[in-house]
Amino acid sequence: MDQDRIRNFSIIAHIDHGKSTLADRLLEYTDTISPREMADQVLDQMDLEREKGVTIKASAVRMLYTAEDGQEYQLNLIDTPGHVDFTYEVSRALEACEGAVLVVDASQGVEAQTLANLYMALENDLAIVPVANKIDLERARPQDVAREMEELLGVRAEDVLQTSAREGIGTRDVLEAIVEVVPAPQGNPHGPLRALIFDSHYDTYKGVVAYIRVMDGELAGREHLNLMSNDTAFEPLEIGIFTPGMTPVDRLSTAEVGYVATGLKNVRDCSVGDTITTVDNPAQEPLPGYRPVKPMVFAGLYPVEAEDYHLLRDALDKLHLNDASLVYEPEDSQALGFGFRCGFLGLFHMEIIQERLEREYDLNLLATAPSVEYHVLTEEANVVIVDRPADLPPPTETQEIEEPWVKISIFSPREYIGPIMDLVLSRRGEYEAMEYLDPQRVLLTYQMPLGELIVDFYDQLKSRTRGYASLDYTFSGYRAGNLIKLDILVNHESVDALSLIMHQDQAYAKGTALVKKLKEVIPRQLFAVPIQAAIGSQVISRQTVKALRKNVLSKCYGGDVTRKRKLLEKQKEGKKRMKKIGQVNIPQEAFMAVLNLSEE
Repeated sequence: MDQDRIRNFSIIAHIDHGKSTLADRLLEYTDTISPREMADQVLDQMDLEREKGVTIKASAVRMLYTAEDGQEYQLNLIDTPGHVDFTYEVSRALEACEGAVLVVDASQGVEAQTLANLYMALENDLAIVPVANKIDLERARPQDVAREMEELLGVRAEDVLQTSAREGIGTRDVLEAIVEVVPAPQGNPHGPLRALIFDSHYDTYKGVVAYIRVMDGELAGREHLNLMSNDTAFEPLEIGIFTPGMTPVDRLSTAEVGYVATGLKNVRDCSVGDTITTVDNPAQEPLPGYRPVKPMVFAGLYPVEAEDYHLLRDALDKLHLNDASLVYEPEDSQALGFGFRCGFLGLFHMEIIQERLEREYDLNLLATAPSVEYHVLTEEANVVIVDRPADLPPPTETQEIEEPWVKISIFSPREYIGPIMDLVLSRRGEYEAMEYLDPQRVLLTYQMPLGELIVDFYDQLKSRTRGYASLDYTFSGYRAGNLIKLDILVNHESVDALSLIMHQDQAYAKGTALVKKLKEVIPRQLFAVPIQAAIGSQVISRQTVKALRKNVLSKCYGGDVTRKRKLLEKQKEGKKRMKKIGQVNIPQEAFMAVLNLSEE
């Protein structure tokens, strides 16, 4: 098709604002999917995506639409993941577009993720089509939301499209706006091939299937191709388009969106953001913006049943084939046995991976408390990267420890400003700015350590604001801090899986709270079990789980007192012996206690 009649666009929205439902209506209206094949959230393939109301895996689809001017247009919808953890994937998908449909729930207004993705779209110079969705709801306030978008985008409130994706209201208006507002793609059809990879998945028969947007040149036939970031050559097994199923075609021209089956066996070889070119006539420069995906949050995953270790390894291998951002390596813990240390893009990514392992592979897993990546400067001036507390060098060998910080944006009704400020400051947050979006809603901006954000911060934020606040964060850099390792000792033995890296000012309060909680969940033994929190060799808090007492005097219904004393002394000796050789089995609830620590 002529380049002037191609439109590449994305839909950006906050979680559960109707992005996937609007995509359904566009597919339905353009007859891309027959009524018989139609299903709710047709682009969301996973059950988890449908349950959580958030797109986890990006997808693409080609639609043909005859506009009011009588011309037929090729509309390529590149759907983006809908969560802050997948920001890099969203940025690459937006790079493949010239425009974006900004969907805002008419009952809730602009929220954190809306703004984050909007700013990303504006940085890429995308044309914006503003849409107020869900106007059929009783509590909808489309006029107010239109005015919010007017202030945000500088468009006229009357130009904001009023739709209800569920009812199919305004679908044609959206399609017409895409044709009129989104510019035709630029690109040199006669130059060397440059195609941007914006996503990929693994196919058993075709290897890694890369989702691409052709920026320059043409992709045709079986000519040998090359990945520019790692100089990997391959011969494509198949090229095609999404309708939304995979449909083979002979060629993909400049500005078109489709896929190429590479035959490669490792998703990591075919990274999101990489550039594909030809071996015979290669491009001189790759497309800008590529960077390797780096995990931000780390946790240990252990099978509850030790014999399931090999099943867990196989499940992670299979899951990794479709998710290159998942990083894992074997580790062993004194308390939990053999498992894997996994790196995730964020807490939501961790939750998704754990749920998929449990559902799709029928595993019963235990996850340790999540931690972040610290940079430790040793006395020899070497930088050691540490992602679990057990690996932290002793204080005598370290000069300083740097931790990752993030910039957080919180949208909230103004009556919750006090509780939010109290929460953020208790997590070592630093105030940056406060901006009133309208008389009722406010945007608060803070700098905050990522380690403080990943453990129950989001849950606390939702409970203190009755679910009205929304959160977005971006990585801002590493800073040195007064950090120490808090060790937990059970029966005088350090339990590596319960260790924490934290700020020294919080160590006493958190150590006290943790040993109290552990006392409640560790079952009583036939001997007293001391639970201690320690910094180095200094114990800062202690609780004791009392011994179960067997009444050895019950059979002494008479006789001399010396006989009773002899029995008690014998019992005392036995308890001493038992304490030396006794093992304390720590239940799963003890490891969950680290996740549920609150400062109250």
